[in-house]
Amino acid sequence: MRPKQLGGKLTPKLKEDYSRSPQWKGDKFYNYERTGVDIGIKDAPKMLQKLFFDKSGRAPVKPLPILPFDKAAFLAPSDECKFIWFGHSVVLMRLNGKTILIDPMFGPNAAPIAPFKVERFSSNTLAIIDQLPTIDLVLLTHDHYDHLDLASIQLLKPKVKEYYVALGASRHLQLWGIDANKIKEFTWYESAFFNEIDITFTPSRHASGRFISDQSCCLWGGWAIKSKTARIWFSGDGGYGDHFKVIGEELGPFDFAFMECGQYNTLWHNIHMYPEESVQAALDVNVTRIMAVHWAGFALAHHHWKEPIRRFVEEAKNQNVLCATPRIGELFTLQNTPTEQWWEEYD
Repeated sequence: MRPKQLGGKLTPKLKEDYSRSPQWKGDKFYNYERTGVDIGIKDAPKMLQKLFFDKSGRAPVKPLPILPFDKAAFLAPSDECKFIWFGHSVVLMRLNGKTILIDPMFGPNAAPIAPFKVERFSSNTLAIIDQLPTIDLVLLTHDHYDHLDLASIQLLKPKVKEYYVALGASRHLQLWGIDANKIKEFTWYESAFFNEIDITFTPSRHASGRFISDQSCCLWGGWAIKSKTARIWFSGDGGYGDHFKVIGEELGPFDFAFMECGQYNTLWHNIHMYPEESVQAALDVNVTRIMAVHWAGFALAHHHWKEPIRRFVEEAKNQNVLCATPRIGELFTLQNTPTEQWWEEYD
C-alpha cells in the first residue's frame, strides 16, 4: 500500500489539468531558466553521509526555544499587519482581520520517508497548532517535506477555512482528507482576492516532489500579499534569476519580504540562493525591509546553522537594506521589527 506520507498519485486527468500552466511541458513543470542540480554518482554517497551523520555545527547543541504564543495579542484589533515566525519557513500573519498561515510545516522531521531523520532544531512544535486560532487561509509554496507535512495538515484541518496552493499540491491535501472545495490551485502570476487582500502566486527557480516518481509534478513559487495598508512578499524557495526583477516590475514595490536564506550548497546552487543573493533578490523586487527564513529549523545542507543569518545580516548592512531578526515565536509588526542578533546566545 502506498504510504499516505507520499501524497496523492499523479493521474492522466491531473496531467491534463496541469497543462493549463505554461510551465507544464509534457510530464512535469519547468523553470523559466535552465535549472539543474549538480550531484553526480560520485558526489552522492559523501553528500548523504554528511547530511545524515555529520552534525557538528550544523545544528544547535540544545533545542532552540520558541516564545509562547499569545493568542489575545495576536488577535487584538489593529491597523498594523502582524507576524510570527515559527522557524524554517513557517509564518503566521494577521492582516485585515484575517489569519494567514504560510508553509505550515510544524513537524519534527524533514525526511519522514528517509532511513534517517532530519530533526527540527526546536522541540514539540506540533503542539503549537493546538494553540493557534482559526486559520482563514493557508498558503503553500510547494510540496517538499520541509514545507508540506502530513501530521501538520491533519492537526490543522479543523482550524483551516481555505487553502491557496501551488498547482499540483491539491492532490496531496485531498488524499489527506481536505475538502477539494476549500482548495484553490495557482500557476505563476495567477491572483485571487481574499477579504480585500490581493494574493498572487509568484515565480521561483526551484523544484518539487515527494518521491522519485513525482519529481517536478507540483509547481513551486512564492506569494505576493497586498492590501490597502501592507504589501508583503514571501519569496518561496529557489535559486537566483531574472524572474526577481520581473516580479518587482509587475507587482512591486513591497514593504516587507520573507526571503529564503539557508540550506544552500554549491551542488544545488541553482535551486537555493546564497545569503548575499537573497538580499540582492529583495533589491531586485524592490523591498523596503527584509527577513531571512528557511533557516533555524533543519540541517538540510552542510553549512553551520548560524552561517545563513550571519551572512544575510552582513549583506543587508552592506546594501543599506533594513533587516528584521525576530526570535522564533516572537510577535512583531511592520512598524516594530526586532533587530537583535539572538542566535549568538546559542551554540
